Amino acid sequence: MVACNTQSDKQEALLKSQQKTIDSMRVAMEKQAIIDSMNTLHTQRAEAEKWEDVEKNEATNHNQAVASAPAAQSAPAKKKWSHTAKGAVVGAGTGAITGAIVNKKRGEGALIGSLIGAGVGAGTGAIVDQSVKKRKQQ
Repeated sequence: MVACNTQSDKQEALLKSQQKTIDSMRVAMEKQAIIDSMNTLHTQRAEAEKWEDVEKNEATNHNQAVASAPAAQSAPAKKKWSHTAKGAVVGAGTGAITGAIVNKKRGEGALIGSLIGAGVGAGTGAIVDQSVKKRKQQ
């Protein structure tokens, strides 16, 4: 009886040892995952700051170039989107998403929804454009 008990004690000690090793490996992996995520976040922030600096430099260079350029050579201003165009784009996107969700055939639903949404959005935008035009005339 003593021999059987000793064998089970050895197995139990071995299992405990293995479990401790597994637990320590899990802790090490979790620590490494946290370190990796922090490094990734740091890299993303550094990249974002780099792009902000580039954009600031470009804006500064552009402003200096515009200030030093003769008035006759100034670039034409970008044309803004009308409310009709904005409404059509927003309506098409919203309609596509809604159509894909509602219809069992996702592609067909998205297509139909985008067409209907674009029409409704363009109509709404046209109404807004007319009201803006009336306000400007007054």
